[in-house]
Amino acid sequence: MLNEQDTLHYLRLAKSGDNRAKETLLEHNSSLLKSILKRYLGKGVEYDDLYQLSCMGFLKAISGFDESFGVRFSTYAVPMIAGEIKRFLRDDGSVKVSRAMKKSAREMNRYIEQYAFEHGTQPSVKELAAVFSMDEGEVVFTLGSSRMPVSIYEQGEYKDEKSATLAEKLPSKENPEDMIEKMVLKSAIEKLDERDKKIVFLRYFRDMTQSEVAKAIGVSQVQISRIESRIMREFKKELS
Repeated sequence: MLNEQDTLHYLRLAKSGDNRAKETLLEHNSSLLKSILKRYLGKGVEYDDLYQLSCMGFLKAISGFDESFGVRFSTYAVPMIAGEIKRFLRDDGSVKVSRAMKKSAREMNRYIEQYAFEHGTQPSVKELAAVFSMDEGEVVFTLGSSRMPVSIYEQGEYKDEKSATLAEKLPSKENPEDMIEKMVLKSAIEKLDERDKKIVFLRYFRDMTQSEVAKAIGVSQVQISRIESRIMREFKKELS
């Protein structure tokens, strides 16, 4: 695989429309794609089709990646690639996360929370890989698996999110009142400082967990939780 500097170089070219740069990135990341698709073999989809789905997810990752996220491209790409395969399998049937993987995800999340409490910062993907005897891609994959599928009646993962279910956060069908709320919400977001805007973007437009956002921003999950709570309070004031 390419080193981080070369990867960023080709990413910049690819995002500007250079198809040869995209091909170079795909070629040098083929082992990553294959390691992910292997988890879905035996589910009724041919290997070549899984590889094509992996490539589609990888290209979407190229398009959506932003260097300001503060994460390695491979870390960002893994859940995008897996998500593309999962969506196909979900639409064509059902994809289930094994009990063993669910257990690993729970244990990993507990470890992250305990680590954050003790050290005031998040463990890196590399540290998690060492603790749980996994490669880095598998760590990201395992953490991502714990968020799909999710019940809309499930409450948030962190203490400050226990006040509302996911269903309560989902928008209703479009109507004039919703349109007004969206306009007010857009105005409220524009008033935020750059860090708060980035947190909102990563949490609600990139669907990243508080732990992932904390790593990208460079603060603890506890701080992200507090900042997010403050932002939500400010939004409620704007909407009230």
